[in-house]
Amino acid sequence: MGIFDTSWVSMKSFLGKRGVKDEIQTFDARNISPEIRKSVEELLRKSKDSFEAKNAKRASVAAEPLAIWVKANVKFSYVLEKIGPLEAEQNELKRNLAKAQGRMDKLKTALDEVDAKVASLRNRFETFTKEAAELKIKLDRENETIIAAETLVTKLDGEYQRWNQQVGELAAEIQELPKRALLGAGFITYLAQAPEDVRRNCLKSWMEALTVEGFDMRRFLSTESEQLIWKSEGLPSDDLSMENALVILQSALRPFLIDPSSRATEWLKTHLKENRLEVINQQDANFSTSLELAVRFGKTLIIQEVDGVEPVLYPLLRGDLHAQGPRFVVQIGEKTIDYNEEFRLFLTTRNPQPEIPPDAASVITEVNFTTTRAGLTGQLLANTIQHEKPELEVRKTDLLKTEEDLKIQLAKMEESLLEELASAKGNILENKELLDSLNKTKASSTTIAESLSESVRLQASLDQERNTYLPLAESGSKLYFVISDLAKINNMYRFSLAAFLRLFNRALTAKQDGAGTDHRIKALSQRLKMLVYEYVCRSLFKADRLMFAMHMVHGTRPELFQENEWEHFTGMLVADVKSDGQRSAPSWVDQERGQAVANFRSNFSQLYSIFNLDDSSLWSNFSRSSECENEFPSAIDKKTSLFQQLLVVQAFRPDRLQTAMGHFACKALGMQELSPPSVNLKKLFESETIPSEPILIVISPGADPSQELQELATQTIGSDKYHQVAMGQGQADIAMQLLRECSQNGEWLCLKNLHLVTAWLPQLEKEINTLKQHEDFRLWMTAEVHPKFPTILLQSSLKVTYEAPPGLKRNLMRTYESWSPEYVSKTGNVVRSQALFALAWFHAVVQERRMYIPQGWTKFYEFSLSDLRAGADIIDRLCKSGSEVQWQFVHGLYEFAIYGGRVDNPFDLRVMVSYLKQFFDGSVLSSQSRNKRLGALKLPSSTNYRDYIDAIEELPEFDKPSYFGLPENIERSAQRIVSSQVISQLKILQRADVKASKFDKEVWANELGPVLNLWKKLNSGANIIQARVSPPSDKTGQELPVVSFIKLEYYNAIKLVQSIHQSLASLSKIIRGTMLLTSEAQKLAAALLHQETPLAWLSNWDGPEDPIQYLRGLVSRAIAIQTWVDKATHNTILRDTLDLSELFHPDTFINALRQQTARELGVSMDSLKFAASWKGSIQGAKIQVRIGGLLMEGCSFDGSRLSENQRDSPSVSGIPPCVIGWIPKDAPDAYSLDDTISIPIYTSNERDRIVARMEVPCGGNKNVWLQCGAALFLKTQ
Repeated sequence: MGIFDTSWVSMKSFLGKRGVKDEIQTFDARNISPEIRKSVEELLRKSKDSFEAKNAKRASVAAEPLAIWVKANVKFSYVLEKIGPLEAEQNELKRNLAKAQGRMDKLKTALDEVDAKVASLRNRFETFTKEAAELKIKLDRENETIIAAETLVTKLDGEYQRWNQQVGELAAEIQELPKRALLGAGFITYLAQAPEDVRRNCLKSWMEALTVEGFDMRRFLSTESEQLIWKSEGLPSDDLSMENALVILQSALRPFLIDPSSRATEWLKTHLKENRLEVINQQDANFSTSLELAVRFGKTLIIQEVDGVEPVLYPLLRGDLHAQGPRFVVQIGEKTIDYNEEFRLFLTTRNPQPEIPPDAASVITEVNFTTTRAGLTGQLLANTIQHEKPELEVRKTDLLKTEEDLKIQLAKMEESLLEELASAKGNILENKELLDSLNKTKASSTTIAESLSESVRLQASLDQERNTYLPLAESGSKLYFVISDLAKINNMYRFSLAAFLRLFNRALTAKQDGAGTDHRIKALSQRLKMLVYEYVCRSLFKADRLMFAMHMVHGTRPELFQENEWEHFTGMLVADVKSDGQRSAPSWVDQERGQAVANFRSNFSQLYSIFNLDDSSLWSNFSRSSECENEFPSAIDKKTSLFQQLLVVQAFRPDRLQTAMGHFACKALGMQELSPPSVNLKKLFESETIPSEPILIVISPGADPSQELQELATQTIGSDKYHQVAMGQGQADIAMQLLRECSQNGEWLCLKNLHLVTAWLPQLEKEINTLKQHEDFRLWMTAEVHPKFPTILLQSSLKVTYEAPPGLKRNLMRTYESWSPEYVSKTGNVVRSQALFALAWFHAVVQERRMYIPQGWTKFYEFSLSDLRAGADIIDRLCKSGSEVQWQFVHGLYEFAIYGGRVDNPFDLRVMVSYLKQFFDGSVLSSQSRNKRLGALKLPSSTNYRDYIDAIEELPEFDKPSYFGLPENIERSAQRIVSSQVISQLKILQRADVKASKFDKEVWANELGPVLNLWKKLNSGANIIQARVSPPSDKTGQELPVVSFIKLEYYNAIKLVQSIHQSLASLSKIIRGTMLLTSEAQKLAAALLHQETPLAWLSNWDGPEDPIQYLRGLVSRAIAIQTWVDKATHNTILRDTLDLSELFHPDTFINALRQQTARELGVSMDSLKFAASWKGSIQGAKIQVRIGGLLMEGCSFDGSRLSENQRDSPSVSGIPPCVIGWIPKDAPDAYSLDDTISIPIYTSNERDRIVARMEVPCGGNKNVWLQCGAALFLKTQ
């Protein structure tokens, strides 16, 4: 700062100076010269510590910043020294800048002058540009107009073409509209009650007749969206239901819904719920009032449970309205009611076959919702998809909705476009909104068209995916109709669709095993079969299970049967066999199988040769084996199907046919055995019962589930909550009251013996249907089989059959369970206790012998608990007195009053008497008897109840034939009979469900064809039809009775053949359409359609009830009788061996022989007795006839004595020819009476008609031959 003196005094004066602060602050470091700086640095170095901040501060507060300032200035001096050259350069540049600025100011002035010039030029340019722009706008406007015009023309061209096409289609449709309307009206009027196939065929033929193509009834009468709404409301999605819905909503007449499953009725309630709907039952107490109010106030009325049309409804159905001024009135009963135009009426019934009289049928539209095959397939497919692939159904529904929405959208766009075009004002080409709308519509319509085609493609692929499950649905549909057929066998075998759908849904719940869809479908089909088989078998009597299994195989596995095999098996196939042209049967075959073998060879000649049936060595094991169905030669086993092997068993070894059928059915159905798991009532209650479904226990005579049901109720809800009513006279009101109370309080009710009150059951069913059930409520019902048991109640019930378990042991146990120990030991009389034991054994034997009809008994006798009680009462009375029991009283009372009172065949009565004498014998039943046996039983010698139970317990579970006195080979006969019954039932199941009252050319041709063809074949080559015969007349009175009989037999045979030919020819003409239907032809067709021999034929000859067998038998006898006539003419009739099976009335022939003998002996016919001999001629017989062709069952006969059949003996065997004749009663018999037994000769092995009795040498021990069911019969023609 210019002061070099650094002493304290100098400093002090400097600091004391005024303005020193400002000086310091404004000090410019540029004034520091290098010398000054150097000296200051020297000072700083020397006094380094003094310039430290903390030391300076200690000296003076002001010294610290001054010390820092000095240091900073020294440093700054260095900096300034460094930037000095730069500052000089800067100053030079500033000077240059100032010069440049001066020059720029000059240039700016020049620029301003140029700008002024440019501004004037710009003004001119703008003027020219504006003019150009105006010209361009005009040009663009004209271009736009041209483009708009082009767009309008080109875009409307697409619409124009489409609309032109639509106009063409609409014109064609309008032209066809009357025809289409006619088709729609015809469908609604005539086809509403027809099944789908009939509808399709009728519509097809109508369309051909009217030359209409591509008519879709559903699309014609409704839209897709309406149908989707109906589906969402609960209408089944199959075609039948959809078409029926159209009919219901479009019909001019009042619809009458036949709706067994009630699903359509429920849909209708949902669909009409917005229309002031009221639902009533025809049986309701307030029915008339509700009807009147509905008519007056224009309500929609659904009347349910309409079994028949009430007379009160006729005026409404006919539309009998009368005008009274501006209003209409209608007569309802005795009242005249104002008629509201909005009134709608719907009638519904669950009865599949309601009685609708013709006058009602003409004023209603009958709409049939009864399930059809195709309809059920559709429903089951929908159920399957819903369970297995629910997303498919959702996608399909969405697609259909989208498609419908798009179509509606397109229609709306077209409509708005046309509206805009029509309402456009001014120049159309300048209407921008219209043009935009057109573009938008065009773009949308293109998108929609693409979407619609995509939708069709997607639908096709979805349908394809859905159809992978079609085999399962079709299999289910087949199964349902297989079980529906069972009602033809027994009225009680009826099953509802609802129950079947439950089973189907249960089958679907089977676990997924991860395999492919095909494997899954197979597994589900098999599971469904098992469930249905078990469910149905539970409702069938044991005797019908084999029939059901065979029917199920035929219905669900058609691929197992080659052409005509099933028809041959059931006897429906006509074999072209002439009795005179038969080749002999193979040597290893029983003689009586000749006809069956010939039929087999005729129908399956190729199969016959494949089986190589003429090779005896190949088939020797098969012919002898007691299990021939497992003994097929191995070489043949591989080349033939299971069913073909079954046909061989049927033709050659029918004594094993029942077992063979069982094996075949098991293999075909993939089951271990045909007997389903046994179901007790407890298991049934826990697993399957629901409050709304009554349980019907179908009982066989003598079975009673009351005890088991009582115990179940006690365990489950307590005995105080279990009520039972034995139905009978006057019990209906009590039952109905109890039903209402139990359903409300959740208690159980058992109505017993409903078969006694079948007329009341429809009321019961309707009451059950309207009840609100408590969740614990159960209704149990018991009934025996009854043909008039109502269908609806059967279908809506869970059915289970209850049969008394078979076998002597169980039968005895049941008897002893019904007797208390006190009752058995009462009075302490051993003989009484033994007699009761003998009665129980006798009762069991006569009941269980019914298992072997017709060899055991010729028919089913109703031996029941009441017989047992009456029998026990007789023993009680006879054993009261201390004296010896008169056993002949027991024999007499049992034979004539109690058990025997039920028996109407004298040979069956003989069997019963032999049992009575064997069991009620004083030598066996006595207090002294020890180790005595009663048949197979050890007879206790005590009054102790337990002793008798122990004796029963010793019996085996399965009965031996010897217990009944039946032969060892009875199993063979039983199998023949059972298999014959099964085949008869299968034949009944083949009947078409047709009413003969409704002539259907196609059905009649199909069903009656086999009979007409058979008749043609049987008579080809025979001249019976053309033969002319006059009634035989014996003017001289000298003609022999036998000859007269033969001539009359021949005359009647020819007349019957010609009469039948005439009636069948009439049927043939009616089917061909060359003759009108008569009442006689209708009756004839009705019988033949049900595979029954017409009564008109049976009145002339009481032959087989099967028409095919009847015609075969008729023609073969008519041909055979001609040879009898020839023999009678040449007087050789009594010298030849005769076959009585060739006669229509063999018993009359034997009587004619009696008459001729009486005439020649000159005695009365009553003084003669019938005799037979195998020794040669009969002593004392004036006329003798040699008889051959007789067959024996029950034992064997070699011409000298009877012998017992062994286990492997044939069930039927021939006997040697014998000589028969009539001899005076006092003449000696051909054999000693002690050594003979009277054996009946029946016309067939069914043992229904007796020809004669024949004394046959037996070698003593008559009881054996009586009890073995020995009988003779004529061979089948």
